[in-house]
Amino acid sequence: MSEKILWIDDEIDLLKPHIVFLEKKGYHVTPVNNVNEALELIDSEKFALTLIDENMPGISGLEAIPMIKEKDSSLKIVMVTKSEEEHIMEEAIGSQIADYILKPVNPNQILLSLKKNLQQDDLVEQKTILQYQQEFRNLSMELSYLRSYQDWAEYYKKIVNWEIKFDKVADNEFADLLQSQKEEANIQFAKFIENNYEDWLSGPDKPIMSHTLFKEKVKTEVEKDKVLLLMVDNLRYDQWKVIEPLFTKYYNKVSEDYYYSILPTATQYARNSFFAGLMPSEIEKRFPDKWFNDNEEGNKNEYERDFLEDQMKRIGLGSKSMKYLKVLNADFERKIYDDFNQHKNNDLLVIVYNFIDILSHAKTDNHIVDQLIRDDKTFRSLTLNWFENSSLLKIIKIAAENGFKLVITTDHGTVYVKKPSKVVGDRETSTNIRYKTGKSLTYDDSDVWAITNPEKLFLPKGNLSSKYIFAKNNIFLAYPKNYNHFVNYYKETYQHGGISLEECIIPISILEPK
Repeated sequence: MSEKILWIDDEIDLLKPHIVFLEKKGYHVTPVNNVNEALELIDSEKFALTLIDENMPGISGLEAIPMIKEKDSSLKIVMVTKSEEEHIMEEAIGSQIADYILKPVNPNQILLSLKKNLQQDDLVEQKTILQYQQEFRNLSMELSYLRSYQDWAEYYKKIVNWEIKFDKVADNEFADLLQSQKEEANIQFAKFIENNYEDWLSGPDKPIMSHTLFKEKVKTEVEKDKVLLLMVDNLRYDQWKVIEPLFTKYYNKVSEDYYYSILPTATQYARNSFFAGLMPSEIEKRFPDKWFNDNEEGNKNEYERDFLEDQMKRIGLGSKSMKYLKVLNADFERKIYDDFNQHKNNDLLVIVYNFIDILSHAKTDNHIVDQLIRDDKTFRSLTLNWFENSSLLKIIKIAAENGFKLVITTDHGTVYVKKPSKVVGDRETSTNIRYKTGKSLTYDDSDVWAITNPEKLFLPKGNLSSKYIFAKNNIFLAYPKNYNHFVNYYKETYQHGGISLEECIIPISILEPK
């Protein structure tokens, strides 16, 4: 069925050649020479788009726009005008027109606008599928040649870019195929981590990691400028890419990089390591009264400010003023914005933002959130929607106005778990779904990476026989007791602590005010 187009122009008879051209291209065009007749037609017929001349006797094109929108708010409007005056363009765009065409128009110019506004989604979908079909074999072959941490990071970025492209594609068949490729990549990535992780902690060829990130990336910025360090808990690389345009309204991107989270990819390990500039066992030794192991009572991220102050002194930033704020709810988020003048003179303003972590846990515990977040695509969409309407963007805007450079990063990512794996442990075993630590663990070797000497990975030992296990790919760890209930409760939820591209390879971006 052809798309129905309404064309309003007081000189419509002169446009007959254009109309014939469009009808040959499959469009059904209804021509009228005044707004009143057009409004009557809109009452009785359904049009996909209207072309309207800006300068007509009687009711002008600009005056007609709100009248048309009142009749049919979904009707796309394309303004045709010979005026290049800026205020005319601004008024038309402000009236939420779909496009703006300057006279004299040619048929192909009109055709391009119609395709852009009526067929863009279909054209984008067709192009995306075609490109992915061409790239599919390359992605599969490339997986066999990934050797370094740089290779893996670049490969993961390619997967993420395709995921975001497929967010606009209705055909789930190819998105599912991409997910299968990512699962295969995660299987190989776990082997890569097993073979290289320990060497990274002592050898020269290693990526930036949680405990080195502040010194290697943030320190230089604090030495030169005022810095707002935004630590968004649980922010994956794909989520950063969809919210990035919200931040670049006020900031220009200076650099975008990645780093590797330490293991476990869990807040109490990775974020404490970031702020302390130390590995977990080193934090335990330096701050024995401020580090709590998994089986110990206590707030495990209560001393981040103390750890950061200590690190700043060790690396030569002791003279810099620092303010640390942790956002756990929307009320405090608004308070930071309202009180921003109290913080604007600090050399380093740190904001830890816990929303995404709260959201991922809410999918497990809240039925409504569980229905809203059905997969990575909907998780990205909900993340974007939250940030678009958050007070955090107001904070970012006022920070830019006050000359703060912005460093945005995270502590670890999160993975959508699907497959349970049985683990047996005693009552001292930790409760995390993606990793466990304890002295009496029985597990499936193929599903986890087991560490019998935690000190080699700079991890604390609860006792002499403690070990750690890290779940691979999309596996989650379940106890045999109440197994079916446990599996149903945690299956298809977001968890972190184990080994996956999503959890381990995470973003850091540096931006400067516009």
